[in-house]
Amino acid sequence: MGGPRSAVGLPRSGVFRRQSATENARSSRRDLPRADLHWSTRPRLTPGTAMRSVSSRSDATMLPHRPGKATFWVIGMLAIAIFGVILSLTLGDRTTTAQVVDAADMHTVGRGDFEIMIPASGELVAGSQVEIRNLLETRAVITEVVGEGSFVRKGDIVLRLADDELVDKIKDGEDKVQTAESSVVAAEQSLAIRRSTMASDLEKADLEIEIANLDLKAWEEGGVVTTRQKLDLDIQTARINRDRTVRRAADAEKLLGNGWVSFDEYEADRIAMIEAEARVKEFELARTIYENYTIKQEEATKRSAVEQSLAEKGRVRQRHEAEIVKIEADVESAHFKRDTAIERLSELKEQLKACIVMAPSDGLVVFASSLSGGERRGRDNDPPPQVGTELRQNELVMILPDTSRMIASMKVGEALSGRIKEGQSAVIYSDSVPGTAIPGTVLGVSVLAESGGWRDPNRRDYTVRVLLDADPELGLKPSMRCRGEIVLGQVENAITAPIQSVFRAGPLAYVYTTSEGGFAQTAVKIGRASEMEVEIVSGLDEGEDVLLRRPTAGEIVSEIDTKTIEGMFGGGRPGGKPSGRPGGRPGGKPAGVAAAGKPKSAGTS
Repeated sequence: MGGPRSAVGLPRSGVFRRQSATENARSSRRDLPRADLHWSTRPRLTPGTAMRSVSSRSDATMLPHRPGKATFWVIGMLAIAIFGVILSLTLGDRTTTAQVVDAADMHTVGRGDFEIMIPASGELVAGSQVEIRNLLETRAVITEVVGEGSFVRKGDIVLRLADDELVDKIKDGEDKVQTAESSVVAAEQSLAIRRSTMASDLEKADLEIEIANLDLKAWEEGGVVTTRQKLDLDIQTARINRDRTVRRAADAEKLLGNGWVSFDEYEADRIAMIEAEARVKEFELARTIYENYTIKQEEATKRSAVEQSLAEKGRVRQRHEAEIVKIEADVESAHFKRDTAIERLSELKEQLKACIVMAPSDGLVVFASSLSGGERRGRDNDPPPQVGTELRQNELVMILPDTSRMIASMKVGEALSGRIKEGQSAVIYSDSVPGTAIPGTVLGVSVLAESGGWRDPNRRDYTVRVLLDADPELGLKPSMRCRGEIVLGQVENAITAPIQSVFRAGPLAYVYTTSEGGFAQTAVKIGRASEMEVEIVSGLDEGEDVLLRRPTAGEIVSEIDTKTIEGMFGGGRPGGKPSGRPGGRPGGKPAGVAAAGKPKSAGTS
């Protein structure tokens, strides 16, 4: 303890020492020999004083022993010496605690690779499972059931139900089918008769329509043409006669002037001319009336006859179709009753088959009473299915999970769910086979988040399904607890540091690097990170040592100042070294960091 102490840090051995102006003076005092430190107040003896002291002791042995000043003086010196030793040990231990760092607390930064993974936990579920339910609509009572935990093959009988009641219902159903068949035959015959009558009446209506059409066609092609020709002939004859009488009257007027004809003859010719002109107008008016009115009346009459015959056919069809619809409804009703009876009989036969339940696939038998959550058969105290147990309709009796294709259903936080994609690899560890890594592939992430419930209502978790590539010999089963690591990516050939060596103060990330006599805060820019390691983009070089814990106040020799932070986050060069080194600010409040709050350890980014 009396030897001198070294103030030089030893980074490779893990021992580092702090030295300041105050500690230099304190260390100088500790470097003195312990005897000089403890007995510095004792007077130095000369030969003369030594002889007097010996003589005094010799005289003292000849006198009776009693306490004196010398005794008290010796006791006081011993007390001072003991107090000095205790004080020295106390100060020495405190200094050693502040200065000596274990090698396990240090890490040498280097290049390497690591995977970016997200931890998750949950339970195993079967990739697919078959539910065995009670399909009977009638009273179902178990007469035989396979034992829980048995591994069954496809086609093995796993459940048998009582079928006496179904057999009686099947007999009644067969009678109903026969009665319905007779009703169908009678209805179909009535329908056939009505359809035949309808066809006969429609033929008569078609004949009336044909006669009306022929009459219309004869009028259009014969009657109209004949009438027009007659009217045209009358008009032409009247015009010729008019022209003749006009010429005769003109000639008579000339002859009257010459005195060759009498005035009576002249007047007779004029009267004949006027009559001929009136006759022309009469025939032209007759033609106009025919073309504008008479022909339209005749056409309307002929066409009305056709339309009436067509309408009569429609009325005949409607009357018969109404009767046919009624009879067809009777036929359809008879068919429905027959089909219903047949379908019901078929259902009863299917339910009779359902009394014997066979395993649709290979699987492990798990009773519904052993399931948790909403798939339980009933109350928590319901016994497992056994002989004599009465089942409800569609009640879940058991499931057959396919253990050959297992899926890990795990929960991840809402903040990390967006980074998980289909097809990413994962490593799963089951509590049933601890230490065995099971590879897997992410199938997907649930669309909606699940609430943390009343315990943590603000928590939101997403379910991640991971398909396992597991060895069947592992014996994995549904509901087994598991944990896993989902690989998001790979960081290669990067400068890395342990995650616990990085601390944060607001947006600033920094580490503690070794410096003369202690540790200095060094700003770093971090990149991708996993649960254990973080990528150092800038701020550290290979071979530098970083502290894996938060140092004590006495171990910090340099802190990051405000200008460094502004340079990193205000356009300056990121990842710079701290401006303060030994001799700057060895103690006190952090420069620039204290304003941002107490630094906290960096988490996964």
